[in-house]
Amino acid sequence: MAADPIDATQIACSPDDARRRIKENWIRVCDEVAQAATQTGRGATDVRVVGVSKYVDAEVTGWLVKAGCRDLGENRPQVLMQKADWFSANEPDVAGEIRWHQIGHLQRNKVRRLLAFKPLIHSVDSERVLDEIHNEAISQSISVDVLMEVNVSDEAAKTGLPVVELPGLFERHCSRVASADSGEFGARVIGLMAMAGWGTDPQQARPQFARLRDLRDQMRQQTNLALPELSMGMSGDYAAAIAEGATMVRIGSSLFSGVLK
Repeated sequence: MAADPIDATQIACSPDDARRRIKENWIRVCDEVAQAATQTGRGATDVRVVGVSKYVDAEVTGWLVKAGCRDLGENRPQVLMQKADWFSANEPDVAGEIRWHQIGHLQRNKVRRLLAFKPLIHSVDSERVLDEIHNEAISQSISVDVLMEVNVSDEAAKTGLPVVELPGLFERHCSRVASADSGEFGARVIGLMAMAGWGTDPQQARPQFARLRDLRDQMRQQTNLALPELSMGMSGDYAAAIAEGATMVRIGSSLFSGVLK
């Protein structure tokens, strides 16, 4: 069972100090991400920082939004939905600017309600989940952007599609979309997502990130899909991920440094 998000009474400093530190952390992380991107020949804004707000409640998440973050990642669908409702009720001026990212495991029975919040779903780790999202999006007459999560470290305990299953899944999904009379509605696969193996340092993680990029390139050739997004890299290894082509990095603990006990 995941721990409940931390609220303003449980942080390691005063609320004013927390707001200041989160702002400083946000600026530092954005600067470091921009620098890493330019070192690979890309623009400073070509890599998106997804602020992983799963550690904290809606109020503290709001401090991160006020610092400038507009992409928020949550592990649990029910928490994402609760926070989105909180922002609509308490911070309506910025609620419409937030892009929600479902980054944790998604069960099929949570799909219907989640899609109402129009998240980018990073963690599609099976064909059954992809089919559920696709069917539900069609029934709601919407298009949903998704990333296929791949187990690039080949660890049995990790979530994500086995690498060997990826080509067949893409082929079947593309055939299904092409043969369906659903217009622009359904699941739109726009890239891949992965996490480095447990206990790997950035240099050990880098070949795994390169593997995900190579898989994306293979799927591009196989399907003619653009697949522009690579979601890989977290607080400890995002520079290595950016060096291998990440377009989104999922940063949590670095943004709350000095705030959480």
